[in-house]
Amino acid sequence: MTNLNEARALLAHTKAVIFDFDGLLVDTEYAIYQSWVRVFEKYGHPLPLDLFNQCLGSGYTHWNPGEHLEKLTGLSFDWDSINAARQEEIVRDLENAGLFLGAEPLILSLWQRGVPMAVASSSSHRWVDSWLERLNIRKFFQAVVCRDDGLAVKPAPDLFLRAAELLAMPASECLVFEDSQNGCIAAHTAGMPVIAIPNRVTETADFSAATCKINALSEML
Repeated sequence: MTNLNEARALLAHTKAVIFDFDGLLVDTEYAIYQSWVRVFEKYGHPLPLDLFNQCLGSGYTHWNPGEHLEKLTGLSFDWDSINAARQEEIVRDLENAGLFLGAEPLILSLWQRGVPMAVASSSSHRWVDSWLERLNIRKFFQAVVCRDDGLAVKPAPDLFLRAAELLAMPASECLVFEDSQNGCIAAHTAGMPVIAIPNRVTETADFSAATCKINALSEML
């Protein structure tokens, strides 16, 4: 499925671009995954990547690692306390994180071409907006759509369709960049061409719903 020429042709002719956030613009998913690995290991269970990939892009709506651990152990947990500790670990691990290589010049290139852009994420506005502001790229996006906008998360197409609506563009003319299986399914269902870019967490995922697959955003430059 890897086809760089096809991906570049899609980008050259697109009317609008919609980016996922986690694992696509910033390498946040590995820190999130590791925080769950530590919880599972504490109770004597592994957390394989292919299993964890079920929740990526969907915000734990379609598969919840916490619920899975409870089934494995037969125990109940204080998830408020555990998740608060996980969040502290995630913030610590991402203290010096920046954009993936190629993300900033690609965004700047699209902005200079006048291509409207949006972010569509199954994460919260608090998480996504704070990152976009921290990285000084929020100004380049005409819209940011997240799970707390009251829409069904990926693999449902709703977030992408809302982003296209806010960009005032037909879905078919919006090119999506995604790193997760659920995200690619969502974009495909929305009728949008989608370029998959796996990361170290999603490299084992099924990207058959993607239009094409490349190795990194930097390859689009």
